Amino acid sequence: METPRMAEDEAPFFLSPDETLDSFFNGKLKILQKKEGYRFSIDAVLLGQFVKIRRSEKAIDLGTGCGILPLLLSQTTKACSFVGVEIQKSLADVAVKSVILNCLEDRISILRQDFRKLKTSFPPGSFDVVLSNPPYRKYRTGRINPSPQKAIARHEIKGTLNDLVSIASYLLPHKGRCYFIFPASRTVDLLVALRKGNLEPKRFQFVHPRVGESAKFLLVESVKSSGAELNIMPPLILPP
Repeated sequence: METPRMAEDEAPFFLSPDETLDSFFNGKLKILQKKEGYRFSIDAVLLGQFVKIRRSEKAIDLGTGCGILPLLLSQTTKACSFVGVEIQKSLADVAVKSVILNCLEDRISILRQDFRKLKTSFPPGSFDVVLSNPPYRKYRTGRINPSPQKAIARHEIKGTLNDLVSIASYLLPHKGRCYFIFPASRTVDLLVALRKGNLEPKRFQFVHPRVGESAKFLLVESVKSSGAELNIMPPLILPP
C-alpha cells in the first residue's frame, strides 16, 4: 500500500484546525485524523492487507478509531457493508466526517458505542466478518499515556481481550470469520482467548520489522465453530 500523502489543500472547507487529512490510492481515498491524540499506524494497514472479505459479506470493526479499516477495505474489497464501532466521541466524529468526505455513507456506518454492549444493538450472528486492531496492553501494565484518548486506544481500559473475543463470537454466525492483529509477545494470550470463545485459529502470520529480528506483530484469521487446522504463513518482513 502506498505511503499516505498530506492533502490538506484538497478539502480545506472540511478540515478543522486540529485535524490532518491523509490521501491514499492516488487521492481516491481521504482519511481525517486529529493532530493530537491517537492516530492510526502501520498495524492497521497490515491488518487491512491480511483480511479477506467477499462481495456479499457484512463486516464490523471493533474499535475503529478514525475509521481507518472500513475506509481502506471499502477500496480493496467488494464487501456489502461495514460498521465501525468506536467508544470515544472525538474519534467517532472524525470517522463520520471521513465517511461523508468519501461519499461512502451507503457502505460504511459509524456507531459510537462500547463494544461490550453490542448485544443491545445486534442479534447473534449479524456479521460475516469481525475485525479488530485492539488495545495491546493489559490494564495497569506499563506506563499509561497521559492522553486519555491514547490510553484507551492502547490499554485494555474499556474492555479486555476476553471481552473482545466474546462479543466477536456473538456477532458471528457458524463459520463466520474474525481477523485480529496483536503483539507477537502476547501470542499465547490471543490463541487461548480465541479457542475459549469458539473461534478456531485457521491462518496466522508473524510480522518482523527486519530480517533476523524478532516478530513484532501477529496477524490471525479465526473461524467460528471450525475444526482444528492451522496454516502458518511465511513471515512478513516490513520494507525498510
